[in-house]
Amino acid sequence: MAYRSWLPSLWGEKESVESSFGDLRKRIDSLFDDFDRGFPALAGSFAVRSNVSETDKEICITAELPGVEQKDIDVSISGNRIFIKGEKMSEKDEKKEDKGREFHRIERSSGSFQRAMTLPFEIDAGSVKADFKNGVLTVTIPKPAEAVKETRKIEVK
Repeated sequence: MAYRSWLPSLWGEKESVESSFGDLRKRIDSLFDDFDRGFPALAGSFAVRSNVSETDKEICITAELPGVEQKDIDVSISGNRIFIKGEKMSEKDEKKEDKGREFHRIERSSGSFQRAMTLPFEIDAGSVKADFKNGVLTVTIPKPAEAVKETRKIEVK
């Protein structure tokens, strides 16, 4: 790959300043795209996208795990923390498999993942339920009686 400055040239090189700024913008946009994906190529892992919702009686965590098999998921509890760990395996290494093929962009990732969340109460591991369907992990954590009692609605006037 040839070296190319990220900064526009102002002293008469063949490129115009406009095209150089356009190229700089594309490179910066690409950097932010990588940041949003959690730098999968750099970390050897991928970001787990999840939602956390709550009712008066429970907390529900849903995590998107596309391409992950149920046997490769580990959900564990320690005190008031819940850990979701696992690994997304690749069926084949596309770079090695396709000799002579030049890849311009690789966005699909494989590797390990881990997500830890801290809750405001001790978790009873025996009452936690986890379900995995269509690439979505749903973990339901019942709130203890003390946490339910402490919740009060405040009237807004």
